[in-house]
Amino acid sequence: QRMSCGYILCTVLLSVAVLLAVTVTGAILFMNHYHAPVTESPPVISTNPEEANALVTIEKADSSRINIFIDPNCPDAAGPFGRLEGLQTSLLRTVTDHDAEAKATRSQQKALLVTVADEVAKVLTHAVQLRADCDGLKKGHSTMGQELSTLQGEQGRLIQLLSESQTNMARLVSSVSDVLDTLQKERGSARPRLKADLQRAPARGARPRGCSNGSRPRDCFDIYASGQQEDGIYSIFPTHYPSGFQVYCDMTTDGGGWTV
Repeated sequence: QRMSCGYILCTVLLSVAVLLAVTVTGAILFMNHYHAPVTESPPVISTNPEEANALVTIEKADSSRINIFIDPNCPDAAGPFGRLEGLQTSLLRTVTDHDAEAKATRSQQKALLVTVADEVAKVLTHAVQLRADCDGLKKGHSTMGQELSTLQGEQGRLIQLLSESQTNMARLVSSVSDVLDTLQKERGSARPRLKADLQRAPARGARPRGCSNGSRPRDCFDIYASGQQEDGIYSIFPTHYPSGFQVYCDMTTDGGGWTV
């Protein structure tokens, strides 16, 4: 109970001190800003006959005057007001022209931007096409490389075949040469034998062999035409030698029927 009574007493004293401080502060402020009312005579408004151009003159209590003038004349065009209006008009015209130029410039810039955008789109399309062409060329180059490798392989194989065929041709030529040499030797050995047979006298009672049909052939071609197409010794009966004689008939060379 003692503590509660002391707390209440302190609170009351504090409140009284705050109220006293507020009252003193308000009194001081009111005394500083308060002025005693002064009776001042109202201003006198009248026309001033002394000023011809003055419409109204206001005279205050401290004897100061305020004259209100009205100039009935129009402003001179050459005066400051006219120059000001001309400057204003020129300024407005300049601002208008600048706005028009700015609008035209913006329009041109917009058109230029649209044109640039179109050109950029075309360039991009062309770049894509060039890239596709480049890819196609790369593929074609790889294909050509493969085909070239194949052709080189075929060329090597062909060169090998040519070399083999050249070797075989050389062997064939050698073989043919050998055969020709053999035939020439055999022919050389057959000619003396044939000459001896032709020079040998015919046996008694032997008749010269002529055509198979019993006719008297004039040469070996008549014998060949009659159907006898074997090489050998035949009897022919030329016009200038009706009794006939024996000859060798070649029935195989160049169609046959040759009289040797």
